[in-house]
Amino acid sequence: MTETTGAGKPAGRSWRLNLEIRQDVSRLQRFLLTLGGLLAGIAVAAIILVLSGVGLRDLYTEFVVSIFTSAQSLGAVLVQASPLLIAGLAAAVAFRVRFWNIGIEGQMIFGAIACTLIAKNDVGPEALRLPLMAIAAAFGGMAWIAVPGFLRIRLGVNEIISTLLLNYVALNFLLHLLYGSWQDPKSSFPHSEQFDAVERLPAVGIMDLTLALPIALVAALLLWWLMEKSRFGFFSRFAEANPRMSRAVGIPLTLVTLTAILVSGALAGLGGFVISSGIESRMTQSFFVGYGFSGILIAFLARNNPLLAIPVALFIAVLFVAGQSLQVFYQIPAAMVQLIQAIIVISVAASDFFIRHRVRIIRQGV
Repeated sequence: MTETTGAGKPAGRSWRLNLEIRQDVSRLQRFLLTLGGLLAGIAVAAIILVLSGVGLRDLYTEFVVSIFTSAQSLGAVLVQASPLLIAGLAAAVAFRVRFWNIGIEGQMIFGAIACTLIAKNDVGPEALRLPLMAIAAAFGGMAWIAVPGFLRIRLGVNEIISTLLLNYVALNFLLHLLYGSWQDPKSSFPHSEQFDAVERLPAVGIMDLTLALPIALVAALLLWWLMEKSRFGFFSRFAEANPRMSRAVGIPLTLVTLTAILVSGALAGLGGFVISSGIESRMTQSFFVGYGFSGILIAFLARNNPLLAIPVALFIAVLFVAGQSLQVFYQIPAAMVQLIQAIIVISVAASDFFIRHRVRIIRQGV
C-alpha cells in the first residue's frame, strides 16, 4: 500500500505485512486464539447448514434448547461423551510422543473382541467378570497397537500407514466372527449374544447413565497425572519437542515412546469395552464407527491435554446427538456432520498458525 499527496503523486511512504514468529505466548492468548478459531469454525458450519435448508432458529433449538433443557437429550450426550473421551485420551497420549495413531478404531475392535471372549466363555467368577473384561479389552488394544509400534520403533515404518491399514484387518476379523461362530443364535443377526447382567456396566441411577462415564473421567485424571506430573510426562515433553535432543541428553526415548504407544492402545481397547458393555450390551459390527476420527479431533482440539479433553468430548458429543436429530428431522446427510467436524479442525488448525506467528504492519519510505 502506498500513500499519495493531494496532487496524486506518491508521498514516498508504503506499507507491507511482515510475518514474525512469536517468541512467547501466554496461556490467555493461546486460549483466546483457539476459541476464536473454534467460533469461526462453528460460524462457517452454521452458514453451511443454513444454506442446506436448516433455519437459524432450528439450529438454536437443536443444538441448545433440545440438548440442555431435556434430561433425555442431555443423558444421550453424556452417554456418547464417555467413549469419545476415552478415544480422545488414546489419541492424546500417542500424539504426545509423535506417534500418529490413526488405528484407534482397530484397537477398539480388538478390545471389544477380547472382552466379549471373556463374557462368551464365562471366564472367572461373576463378581470379577467386569474387571476381567476391562483388563482383557485393554490388553486386546495393546496387542493390536504393538504391531505398528514394533514396525515404527525397530523398522522405521510410518505408523500412519500401518495403523490405518490394520483398521481394515481388524474390521474383517470382526465380521468373520459376527457372521460366523459368534453370530447371535437367537436372532441370527450379525452381532454377538447379549451380555448377561453381570457382564454389563451397572447404571449409576441418573439419566440412564452407566459406570462408563465415571470410568472415562477417572481415565482422564490418571492420564493427566501420567502426562503432567510423572517422570514419564516430563520425558514425553522432551520427546514431543525435540526427539534428537532427547537422545543426546540421555532420555530413554524408545522406552518412553513404547510406553505411550501401549497406553494409547490400552485406552482404545477400554473404549471398545465401554461401548460393548456399557452402551450396546453386546458386540456389534459397527459399534466403533466414527470414534477414531472423533478421538483424533478431540486430542487436537484439547492440545493433547487430558483435562481439556473432557469439555471437548462433551462438545463433540453434542455434535453427535444434534447431528442425529438433524438427519432424522431435516434430512441432513450423515456426511454433513462429518463436514462440520472437518471445518472445526481446519479452523482450529488455522488458529494454531496465529498462535505461533504474528502479523505486523510495517510502514516504509521517507
